[in-house]
Amino acid sequence: METTLDIKYATLTNKGGRALNEDFLDVSITPQRAAFILCDGLGGHGNGDVASRYVTERLKEELERSVGIEEGILKAQEGLLHKQEQENAQDSMKTTVTCLALCGDSARFAHVGDSRVYYFEKAKYIMRSQDHSVPQMLVNRGEIAEKDIRRHEDRNRLLRVMGTEWETPKYQIVEGIRLTRRSSFLLCSDGFWELIDEKMMCKALKKAKSPQEWLDAMEKTVVENGKGTNMDNYSAIAVFVR
Repeated sequence: METTLDIKYATLTNKGGRALNEDFLDVSITPQRAAFILCDGLGGHGNGDVASRYVTERLKEELERSVGIEEGILKAQEGLLHKQEQENAQDSMKTTVTCLALCGDSARFAHVGDSRVYYFEKAKYIMRSQDHSVPQMLVNRGEIAEKDIRRHEDRNRLLRVMGTEWETPKYQIVEGIRLTRRSSFLLCSDGFWELIDEKMMCKALKKAKSPQEWLDAMEKTVVENGKGTNMDNYSAIAVFVR
């Protein structure tokens, strides 16, 4: 990449307490950019594992053809709808998507659904992607507090997903992030972020010497908080820019 910044990453995916892992993730490193993709298939609709894998692989393929994130997501959406038709699965085969791209000294990310991208600077939480969910909508309206999202009864009700017909593009883009040697990112499915808050993410980040150490520490918290529950699949990608 045309930058002196050093990018390191680590990945994690686990089926939790479920029989099938419907999360899927991948990484694409080219001379032009580093891209990280994570999808969470919608288990309640069936074929979630097929959808998450397809969107991840198709988006990676498009990005490696030097296509932008926006066009890549639209191509993946178009392809997923076509796949549904071919397999008579219009009512299933749906997924979230998150994609982080690092190019030069800047970062941008996009998402659809409630899988998240977190951005940290000097081990401090700066921002995250806004869920396309009912609880997030209620937070934005001022009806519930941010902390209430994780336990809200409608936390699994999504307002935007891949695999549902769109009249207009449903992805959300965040750009203009200037990278430093202390920038860190976390992509994760809801099975991960529902069991660890931003304070604990920062605490683990401050002590971590590598992305793998950061993921390992956070996973311990996730597993501990998920004890005694039918844990969802949980997946994450940790990225250090140094």
